[in-house]
Amino acid sequence: MSQTRSVLSCPLPDLAATAGLAAGVADLLRSGDAVLLDGPLGAGKTTFARALLRALTGDPGLEVPSPSYTLVQAYATPIGPVHHFDLWRIEGPGGLVELGWEEAREGVVLVEWPDRLDALRPDDALGVTLEFAGEGRHATLSGWPGRLGRLG
Repeated sequence: MSQTRSVLSCPLPDLAATAGLAAGVADLLRSGDAVLLDGPLGAGKTTFARALLRALTGDPGLEVPSPSYTLVQAYATPIGPVHHFDLWRIEGPGGLVELGWEEAREGVVLVEWPDRLDALRPDDALGVTLEFAGEGRHATLSGWPGRLGRLG
């Protein structure tokens, strides 16, 4: 039986709007959650992840490098560990075992390029699809019935 998914559509005309949406998602996070960031190169996946981590830690100056080359970065937060994965260079789910995927799932995972997860894609994840929209971006959030509606 599939779970009903909530969908929210948001224009993101500037970086402040992206940061605001990411902060709203951060307020809803709890241990065991997965946030899957989809979209083409340059659509704002890392920008969204960076803003979410800064909001979650309460540190607007938190250094959040893109994990494109390290593949995963871990952060200590008030709700527990958050692992930021960039799977661009991963061929499939096999490499995730070596990156500590199972252990990371005990906390929160942020995943860029989640199409590489295949069967490891969590059914209860929040999907965030970022797209170009004129001079800005557009986000479509899908998942988290009962929680997603609390985003303003």
